Amino acid sequence: MSIPGWRHVYSGKVRDLYIPETESNLESSSSMLLVASDRVSAFDHVLEPGIPGKGALLTRLSHWWFDQLAEFPNHRLEINAPAEVTDRAMVVRTLNMLPVECVVRGYLSGSGWVEYQESGTVCGIQLPAGLSNGDQLPEPVFTPAFKAPLGQHDENISFERTAEIVGADTARELRDTSLAIFRRASDIAKAKGLILADTKFEFGRDRESGVLTLCDEVLTSDSSRYWDSAAYTAGGPSRLESFDKQIVRDWLSANWDKTGTPPVLPQGIVTETAERYRELISRLMAVT
Repeated sequence: MSIPGWRHVYSGKVRDLYIPETESNLESSSSMLLVASDRVSAFDHVLEPGIPGKGALLTRLSHWWFDQLAEFPNHRLEINAPAEVTDRAMVVRTLNMLPVECVVRGYLSGSGWVEYQESGTVCGIQLPAGLSNGDQLPEPVFTPAFKAPLGQHDENISFERTAEIVGADTARELRDTSLAIFRRASDIAKAKGLILADTKFEFGRDRESGVLTLCDEVLTSDSSRYWDSAAYTAGGPSRLESFDKQIVRDWLSANWDKTGTPPVLPQGIVTETAERYRELISRLMAVT
């Protein structure tokens, strides 16, 4: 879309990047406009249709979490987004991005559960025997991934491989900062009756100071898995129902062999996904 004063330079699966129209390219621009779309992706495919209002919901949630985590430097600038996209965009500093996705897992689920069943590990980290899907881990674990080019699948990597990619000191800083943010966010979620099962962070270096800086979206329904604390404690088949797009993944797994073009999502799946996104925001932002 056209946004006065800004020029489109890149589109990912679910976000679009713009730079001021006075700048020649992203590398030289000190700021950019990060616009969250209503597109939804799963299994490395953008799906149809999108989730109505998703971009605005995720942007609102990222803003809220950046406020809660003010002790950790982030890329937001105190500049209002253009009126055309004000509810689903933020103006941010351009960083020197690090090519590592910083995943933290506090519970055994998703791809971690799949690997554990095969080898007793998660991203090569040995875990205690006898764990079940959804069990809490003894301690949160840092399980990074290498960010693949657009259209390719991110690759889970070891901490040692992370150190080879970004250097040992930066790898330790990424790990320690990610775990610190996860613990802080988990405490906040717990106070709201929620479990933060896992999440992923992205970081870059400030181009002037070199400070490690949290960026992109943070702790949203697209990047995190949240469960209801009461349902989890009660057990039963619904204990791991999450406030994210897991319902989309589950429907695709049951109705698509992951080859060719994904099928169109049924309206019921679209509606329920949007409702879960809204419920998470409502619960996190409720005054307690």
